[in-house]
Amino acid sequence: MRRIRTPFGRLAGVLAALVLAATVPMAVAVPAQAASLTQVTGFGTNPGNLAMYAYRPDNLPAGAPAVVLLHGCAQDATGYFTNSGWRKYADQWKFTVIVPEQRSANNSSACFNWFEIGDTSRGQGEVLSIRQMVDHARSRYGTAADRVYVSGLSGGGAMSAALLATYPEVFAAGSVIAGLPYRCATGMVNAFSCMNPGVDKTPAQWGDLVRAAHPGHSGPRPRVAIWHGTADYTVAPANAVESRDQWTDVLGVAQTPTSTAQLPGGTSLEVYGKDAVRLYRVSGMGHGTPVDPGAAVDQCGTAAAYFLDTICSAYRDALFFGLDGGGTPPPTPGPTVSPSPTATPSPTVSPSPTGAPTCVTASNYAHVTAGRAYHSGGYAYANGSNQRMGLYNTFYTTALRQIAANHWTIGC
Repeated sequence: MRRIRTPFGRLAGVLAALVLAATVPMAVAVPAQAASLTQVTGFGTNPGNLAMYAYRPDNLPAGAPAVVLLHGCAQDATGYFTNSGWRKYADQWKFTVIVPEQRSANNSSACFNWFEIGDTSRGQGEVLSIRQMVDHARSRYGTAADRVYVSGLSGGGAMSAALLATYPEVFAAGSVIAGLPYRCATGMVNAFSCMNPGVDKTPAQWGDLVRAAHPGHSGPRPRVAIWHGTADYTVAPANAVESRDQWTDVLGVAQTPTSTAQLPGGTSLEVYGKDAVRLYRVSGMGHGTPVDPGAAVDQCGTAAAYFLDTICSAYRDALFFGLDGGGTPPPTPGPTVSPSPTATPSPTVSPSPTGAPTCVTASNYAHVTAGRAYHSGGYAYANGSNQRMGLYNTFYTTALRQIAANHWTIGC
């Protein structure tokens, strides 16, 4: 039987202010695919009393990855799946999408209970229900155990952080959109102050909260992408910095970016460590999931309330997760992207066969053009070492060191 919670009926007026996202019915063109988002029952004991929906594209191969999508408050599974843009890439790159849905019996505003200890602790409540959904997909659909990812908006973003903290062995990477650090709040009393103006802790203090979520864990930790609008007045942008501090500390990398880039939609990207943590800041964007309607490969989604026309976050996250085949380890370059063995580098950087190792700092685009690297799936990779250098464009700058003929490594 579902445990008794804080009386959300009495707090409905308060929770209205906590609504972190809302959907608007949209007319959506019927896709050519026969696959559809379908409710799944009997996926486990379901202690969090959540509903499960799943989308499995046509011709899905065995061992395909899975992405968990978490909606915001006052949203539902269908609306978030439809408008966020993830279906496009699930169809294109063939992965399962799992979409949990909150019930009004748990929270009158349909928020995932990111601020309740009983729902954000390992082995309990809503995080355990979502873990059971992932297990069900693996046993029933044959999804890959080591390629499971999670992304969520706002309250769903905070719950995404909770899943990454409580089940680091389940999720390979995750995305927190307009969300909050794990355990910023431990109840309704401090949920509002977490949202705005935010809570300031040291990276170590934030990191300790994640480590305490699963004290026995000694394996690798999930990589994390963080998204936030600079004009978000619902969940203050300071939360993006605190989330950055939390996950860089957990992953053991400095809080100083190793590279930066400018992307479409007024978006800046900071990369920490070897692409362990990403922080996307969308200039002038309010509270919502970034989308960019259109037919181009990097466009997706439907503009609606709390789906904001700026940049396709689903595309960037799908690449970050490696769902296009460009994950770690990097793919072997195909014939169309392999550099010509006779390509001549710039005269100022051509190495002498017998001289000291040559170091070149240039944009990733320039490296590929000069034959020091190749590109695949939107990323640049160093020739020889196949190390991923970041996005293939003129904004990413990388230092490459030649250690042998047509063999380059990152760093000088």
